[in-house]
Amino acid sequence: MTPELSLQNHVATITLRRPDVANRLAPEDLPVLIAHVQQINQMDDVRVLVIRSEGKYFCSGYDISEVKNSQDKGSSFGEMVDAIEQCRAVTIAVVHGGVYGGATDMALACDFRVGATTTEMFMPAARLGLHFYQAGLERYVSRLGLDTAKRLFLTCERLNAQDMKSCGFLTHLLEPDALQDAVNALTETLSAMAPLPLFGMKRNLNLIARGQHDADAIARDVFQTVQSEDLKEGGAAWREKRKPVFKGR
Repeated sequence: MTPELSLQNHVATITLRRPDVANRLAPEDLPVLIAHVQQINQMDDVRVLVIRSEGKYFCSGYDISEVKNSQDKGSSFGEMVDAIEQCRAVTIAVVHGGVYGGATDMALACDFRVGATTTEMFMPAARLGLHFYQAGLERYVSRLGLDTAKRLFLTCERLNAQDMKSCGFLTHLLEPDALQDAVNALTETLSAMAPLPLFGMKRNLNLIARGQHDADAIARDVFQTVQSEDLKEGGAAWREKRKPVFKGR
């Protein structure tokens, strides 16, 4: 089954639903995932996107036999991952079981990666004879550092959950029975934030990590929040010692 999109309050969820093949992604999944993200980008009230999967594994990556057929504009695996990284909403990957190949990059494209102690990762590109695409290499280096990127790409080493947390791949690490509560708490925290600075700082932090940020654009974003209803509501709530209520943007 193709990835499924569901919506609840300020949270969207994309669920991978091929547990019988470890949630491996097929060519027809890529435009569907891109379309889901584009839909979310147009929804002012969605502040968080959760990416999760059914079954034992998070995702076993992309069907290697289809790589040659997936390079057309708008349908490549890398373009799908870029769409996730550039999603307007804050993104959370719920990582359980194995996360392999291109799926590791899909998780890295998310802002948070909440993992269970049962998970592991593996990047077999060199063993399969495949040179990974540029944006994926950049994500590995910018998020995990050059030495870790080389360790994973050039030796195809498997990392267990604790190693994934230590190198920065996982932002959160929990026992399996505590995973959902942690995801719920994180989505609740993010959903309660003022949307204008939340979206703006997410975007600019990612650009800073890539060395692509624009100081003038950041200054404009700062000025916009200073003049915004978000700041008025946040300041009033702080003074009145109450929870702020922000409108969608």
